[in-house]
Amino acid sequence: MTCSSIARLAIIQLEVPPAAVSDRVGDQTRWFVQALQLQPEDYRVVRPHLGEQLPDFTHISAAILSGSWAMVTDHADWSERTAAWIRGAIDHQLPLLGVCYGHQLMSYALGGEVGDNPCGWERGLKPVQNLAPADELLSALPVQFDAWLSHRQSVLRPPAGAQVLARSALDECQIIRYSPLALSVQFHPEFDAQIMAACMPEESRDVSSTLQGPDWARSLLAAFYHNLQSHQVQAV
Repeated sequence: MTCSSIARLAIIQLEVPPAAVSDRVGDQTRWFVQALQLQPEDYRVVRPHLGEQLPDFTHISAAILSGSWAMVTDHADWSERTAAWIRGAIDHQLPLLGVCYGHQLMSYALGGEVGDNPCGWERGLKPVQNLAPADELLSALPVQFDAWLSHRQSVLRPPAGAQVLARSALDECQIIRYSPLALSVQFHPEFDAQIMAACMPEESRDVSSTLQGPDWARSLLAAFYHNLQSHQVQAV
C-alpha cells in the first residue's frame, strides 16, 4: 500500500455541541477543518456516539480526537469504545493528537486518572507554560503562550511513562506526550475568539480578551498535521 492511498487524517468527533453553539459556529469537525485549511480529500470524520465504526489503523495516516461536552468519568459506551481504540492506535504507532476531551480520554485510556478539576472551570484565553522547549513539536513555541481553554475536568494523574510538556495556573497537565507520535493538549488550538465566545453560557461570557501576536497553539496543531508527511515517507 502506498502512502498516497492512506494519506488521510481521521477527525474523531466526540459528540456534538449544544444547538446554541452549533447554530453559531458549527461543530468540532468544522473548527479543525477551518484551522488546518483542509480540503475534503484530506480527512474523514468518524462519530463514535452515532455508532460509527472507528477507523482501521492501516486506512488512515493519523487521528485527532476532538473536544466534547460529555465527561470522561461518565464512561459512556462510545467513549469506552474509543478508549479501547486509542490503546490499539498507540500499539500500532499511529500519530494521535487529543484535544480537551480527547486529551483526557487519551490519558484515561492509557492508565491515567481523570476527574473534576479541583481548581474549577478553566475558561477563556489563558497563559500556558512550555516546560519542554526541546520537544520536537514545542521547539518553535515560546516559554509562555496564550491559548483558548474551556474545561471542567482535567487529567489529575498522567499515565505511567507519559511526559507532561506544559501547564497553566489551574491545570498541571496542559500538554502530555505519550510516545514520539502521540500527544494531547487540554487547551483548544482549533478555537478562535468567535468559537470561544459561542461556547460560553450567556452569563459567563467573560472572554473578551484578544489574542496578541502569533497564535502559538494553532501553530502546534499545524505542526502536528504537517509532520505527518515526513512520517508517511519514513513508513513506506
